[in-house]
Parts: sequence; structure tokens; C-alpha cells
Amino acid sequence: MSEPTTITIDIVSDTVCPWCYVGKRRLERALAEKPDDIKVMVGWRPFQLNPEMPDEGMDRRDYLEAKFGGKEGAKKVYSAIEDAGKGEDLAFDFSQMARQPNTVNSHRLIDFAGKTGDQDTVVEALFQAYFIDARDIGDVDELVAIATAAGLDEAATRTYLESDEDVERIREEDATARQMGVQGVPCFIINRKYAISGAQDPAVFLQAWEQIQKEMAEGEAAPAAE
Repeated sequence: MSEPTTITIDIVSDTVCPWCYVGKRRLERALAEKPDDIKVMVGWRPFQLNPEMPDEGMDRRDYLEAKFGGKEGAKKVYSAIEDAGKGEDLAFDFSQMARQPNTVNSHRLIDFAGKTGDQDTVVEALFQAYFIDARDIGDVDELVAIATAAGLDEAATRTYLESDEDVERIREEDATARQMGVQGVPCFIINRKYAISGAQDPAVFLQAWEQIQKEMAEGEAAPAAE
């Protein structure tokens, strides 16, 4: 039996992006449907929808007023997201959110979780905390509690988040993503070569993986140049 084809996916996303949560669910459905001869390795990369957000975040009502012209403007935007969420069994509750956080620390937490192989667990916990439970994921105490519930060491997590470690690197990765042409998230970068933008249906991923598998097989079968 031949070895499975290994495909990497770097997911460029923000922890306050509802479409990123929808996209995560759709990717998970694709992963559940993929053939056994394809192995997919997933990693998460930072992006800030609001890179100028103050470190302490801001009142969400003020944020909505500035970005969408107020509650009604936001309602039009979020109604489509709520419908998409229902299709993925995600009960978004935007009305309960009091703060719009700066997301640098939440991205640092995701990066920190990657050291123990817990990235996906922490990403899910952050999305759940923000979009379903309306918690302030810009607050260090909240992030430590979220991380601890997800299985990370409480003391080590707090020490890390209360330091400045990786702050600049997260900002640099965000800037690099923009320089690479990422203008919106989620963006799924496959094998560091192809990009799928947006919260696409599972079929889009499955077709892409099949095509990549075919290209890789043809490359391996090609005769060596003389």
C-alpha cells in the first residue's frame, strides 16, 4: 500500500472573524469526507481585521458605529453571517458582545498552543468563547481561563501572555500576509503554493486536494531530465 499524500494547510485567520469560524467548520466537514490516501496537516496563522485596534480594545457599540455606521448597518452585514452559522450549527450571538478586542494576545495564545500540538483545540475554544459566550478574548485573565480549560498549563500560559514574547512577530506575520496579497480571511494556503479565499464549501477543498494529489503523483512519475 502506497504512502498517503501529505498536504499542508496554513489557515490565515482572525479570532474575531465570524467567517473564519464558519470556514473552520466547513474545512472540518471536508476533512471528514477526504479519501484515506490524503493526509492533511493544518496550522493557524495570524491576521488582524483591525490592526489599529487599541491594546485594550474598545466598546463594541462604538466599534460598530465606526465600521458599519451603527447597529442597523451592522445588522445587515451580520444577518448573512448568522444564516451561514446556522448551516454549520453555530449559534452566533452578536448582540451580547460588549467589547471588540485587540487580537494580538489571542494569536499569541494560538501560537503558544502550537508548541504542544493544541492549536486547533485552542482556536475552537477562542471562537466558542467570543462568538457563542460573548467573552472578551482580549483580556489576559479570560485567555488564561480559556487556555486552561482547553488543557494548557495555567502558570506557563499566564507567564507567556503577561510577557512581550512574540508580540512583534505576530504583528510581522500579519504584515507579511498582507504583503503576500491576503486582503480578507479566512484564507487557506495549501502546500504554500495555492490559496483558497473565504469560507468555501467542503467540495472546494476536496476538489483542490484531489487536483494537488494528481499533480504530485504526475511529478513523481515524470522521468528525470538528462
